[in-house]
Amino acid sequence: GVIVLSESHAVLLYNKSAERLLSLPPSDVYERPIWESISDDEIAEFIRVSLVNQERVYDKEYSLEGKGPLRIISCSIMPLVRSGMVQGNLLHIEDVTEKRSEEARLRRAESLAALTTLAAGVAHEIKNPLGSLGIHLQLVQRSLKKTGPVDTGEISKYLDVINEEVDRLNRIVIDFLFAVRPMDAKLVSSNLNRIVADVLDFVQFELEDAGISVVSKLDETIPNLDLDEKFIKQALLNLVKNAASAMTHGGTLTVSTRRDGEAVLLAVIDNGVGVSEENMAKIFEPYFTTKEFGSGLGLTVVYKIVKEHRGEISVESKEGKGTRFTISFPVPQRELKMIGWKDGNG
Repeated sequence: GVIVLSESHAVLLYNKSAERLLSLPPSDVYERPIWESISDDEIAEFIRVSLVNQERVYDKEYSLEGKGPLRIISCSIMPLVRSGMVQGNLLHIEDVTEKRSEEARLRRAESLAALTTLAAGVAHEIKNPLGSLGIHLQLVQRSLKKTGPVDTGEISKYLDVINEEVDRLNRIVIDFLFAVRPMDAKLVSSNLNRIVADVLDFVQFELEDAGISVVSKLDETIPNLDLDEKFIKQALLNLVKNAASAMTHGGTLTVSTRRDGEAVLLAVIDNGVGVSEENMAKIFEPYFTTKEFGSGLGLTVVYKIVKEHRGEISVESKEGKGTRFTISFPVPQRELKMIGWKDGNG
């Protein structure tokens, strides 16, 4: 739906879609401000405040309850400019009910597939500690059944193993719960470079002890992004530690940011052992790990955090040469371009 408004916010033109979506009255719509013709009080007030304050609005969504099923509409307001002066506004309305429904369906399908993989991974992971628990409990029972004095040293050794396996099971459960629970991400306008600098300061001494030098290439011209700082720090920390573990004999860790069109790219590059072609396809899968110790959920968590920020993550690697992880964050579209207005008089 499209509505063209005058400088006094009265309707100049509108199409049938706008009439249907906003339930505009068939008469006298041209004789008063647009918000007085809209039956939904919440949308009417939003449009009134936005127009009076000369705000540009992009894709503000509202739910409409009517006789039929619930509908979701998206509203955008853009100024119309002539000779450098605002001469009115363009109100764009779109029914995004089907789009949002399809997005929700795809998210549910993706979540179900991920949950199935995670559940299978958990079942596989808990088999070993449970087997070890069973064996050492049997050894304790056997020691207690022996005639004569009980060897407390031997039993204590078995109990130590049992405690270790219980701790291991607890870590598996904690990691699993983090991987499957919805994230309560609170996205606010944030400086990505500052977040990167904080993480690198945090791991500085650990990397130095490992013989790893850090090269930071941060583009100071990148815009602020909508981020949840604690989750981004967690994702970056996982990538940095992953890179450090790949450089067993020291090396160079390079972290960079730069703008690429409507995205900001964050790259984490190491010159470690690299990843084989066979393992590249599995790298973000839950419980896949090439490390002797580790849950195998580190990169899965990174992937989940990036997706929560509507970003993308890619990996390039060569065995013996190193690995590059690149995260692409969308640049928030806070500014809308003004629409020029030309009439018969120029």
